[in-house]
Amino acid sequence: MFSKETYVNRRAELKRLVKSGVVILFGNNDSPVNYPSNGYYPFRQDSSFLYYFGLNRDGLVGVIDIDNDEETLVGDDIDIEDIVWFGSVDSVSDMAASIGVSKTAPMKQLQVICNEALRLHRQIHFLPPYRYDTKLQIFDLLGIHPNQQKEAASMELIKAVVKMRSKKEQQEIEEIENACAIGYKMHTTAMRLTRPGLTEKYIGGQVNGVANSYGAMVSFATIFTQHGEIMHGNPSWNELESGRLVLCDAGAENRNNYCSDNTRTYPVDGKFTQRQLEIYQIVEACHDYVLQVAKPGVKYKDVHLAVCRLMTDRLKELGLMKGDTDEAVNAGAHAMFLPHGLGHMMGMDVHDMEGLGQVNVGFDEETRPSEQFGTNALRMGRRLQEGFVVTDEPGIYFIPALIDDWKAQGLHKDFINYDKLETYKDFGGIRIEDDILITSDGCRFLGKERIPYHPEDIETFMAENQLHK
Repeated sequence: MFSKETYVNRRAELKRLVKSGVVILFGNNDSPVNYPSNGYYPFRQDSSFLYYFGLNRDGLVGVIDIDNDEETLVGDDIDIEDIVWFGSVDSVSDMAASIGVSKTAPMKQLQVICNEALRLHRQIHFLPPYRYDTKLQIFDLLGIHPNQQKEAASMELIKAVVKMRSKKEQQEIEEIENACAIGYKMHTTAMRLTRPGLTEKYIGGQVNGVANSYGAMVSFATIFTQHGEIMHGNPSWNELESGRLVLCDAGAENRNNYCSDNTRTYPVDGKFTQRQLEIYQIVEACHDYVLQVAKPGVKYKDVHLAVCRLMTDRLKELGLMKGDTDEAVNAGAHAMFLPHGLGHMMGMDVHDMEGLGQVNVGFDEETRPSEQFGTNALRMGRRLQEGFVVTDEPGIYFIPALIDDWKAQGLHKDFINYDKLETYKDFGGIRIEDDILITSDGCRFLGKERIPYHPEDIETFMAENQLHK
């Protein structure tokens, strides 16, 4: 938690932006694994509730009555049986006082609050729900069917939350730096362990264990795979094989629920082959190029396209692409190799605020999403502002099914050398990802320790630090 004043000021600004009505911010509930009393999935509070109310207990709802300038923390105190099994926790009133909220109410009172607002025809603002228990609660409170709740969510509230959460405060940046420090431990642990004979599952599990040991949890399901061409390749039971590359995409969520997100690709043997190095150095150049062009006022979509042009130029040098670079990128031919966007917002959610609608987070009236394959997967396109935290994650992938599909259709044959591309079907994929902060005059990487990513640094680190000799 931050200071009481942080949450008081955030709620005051939210009231100013939304202007009128009643805001209801739902916290999350516990979720049992396979029967009511068996363990629970790790509790994760709703990020927007955390942002404005800062409380990490289940079963809470925040109510902000803008017109009457009243704030209420709704929730039930735990009973003696819960105390016996789980220990004592602060009362709801004590929790409310810690964040500057003067009123509290039991959960049954929330229906009364909503009924009164509906009776007076006041607008009730809520964010798009993503958990079924919250959807059922909204249905009970407001009579809106779960299938209609996404559309019924308050656009005024969504825009206000996006506006506030997009620009990170200095204390938030420090929390993300802390998450990056855990991420460094996760990735360097994977590098130390990687060698032929160990399974992807084993190393992926060790990576998760580091996150659990130093923070709250992983910020997303860890990707650790020799099939780097699969965007979300979860660790399998396959053993690591000599001569192949492994891709590790992993991040931490720290104790205050801020995230990191990094990707590294490196050889199982600890030394790149010449062919691997040729492709890797293109991705490396694209990754570093972002530091030169990303700054306040520049559209991240334009940064993405600049990276795509650089990638196309370099792939032409290898004979994998051909023709005019601008024409190739405008046509979307580069998406054969990069079928996703350059990056996304990051904060308390690793894809920050994505649940509020990606079009509301990464785009605006000026910058709209593309429908072109590849570019349509860009999650962040609008103009950058100081305080934004975004990921920088170019990659090159050789996806056999995509190669076969485009070749059969004759797509982009003026820009892609399919004969040469056929020889790369067994290559896999490479991605390099870091988190960047947009500063007043440019951008910088987050995280005080840089996870090795230059080829010579990777080879040196793996040679000197391997845990299994």
